[in-house]
Amino acid sequence: MLVREGRMELLAGGWSSHDEACPTYEEFIANMMAGHQFILKEFGVRPRVGWQLDPFGHSSTNARLYAEMGLDALIFARLDRNEKFTRMSNKSLEYIWQPNYDLLGPQSQIFSHIIYDNENVYSPPFGFNFNKDD
Repeated sequence: MLVREGRMELLAGGWSSHDEACPTYEEFIANMMAGHQFILKEFGVRPRVGWQLDPFGHSSTNARLYAEMGLDALIFARLDRNEKFTRMSNKSLEYIWQPNYDLLGPQSQIFSHIIYDNENVYSPPFGFNFNKDD
């Protein structure tokens, strides 16, 4: 009911985290297909936003594949510390990621957002930590 009413959204939609469980290109695609088929069958929706809290690497290939799978946006937390601080200082934590744009065009681009938290890459966005005791 919550999903159908738009009060809860399912993110990414993979069956498991692709960085450790599905390290290859083919496994990533199969993982996402299995997850998306399950979500469509059980909830009647398709994920629209990718969420990568802590993969050990999210390359431009990940962004391209998410875009080609129909996701509208990608949210992630872990990236090179220097790049994060540079993006924080020039206010570019949100951007249009355009991997392989010269070759594939706009179908490969995806809106991307880097979670703003200097202390902990495992934390949810500010205001969404509902399990916090204090």
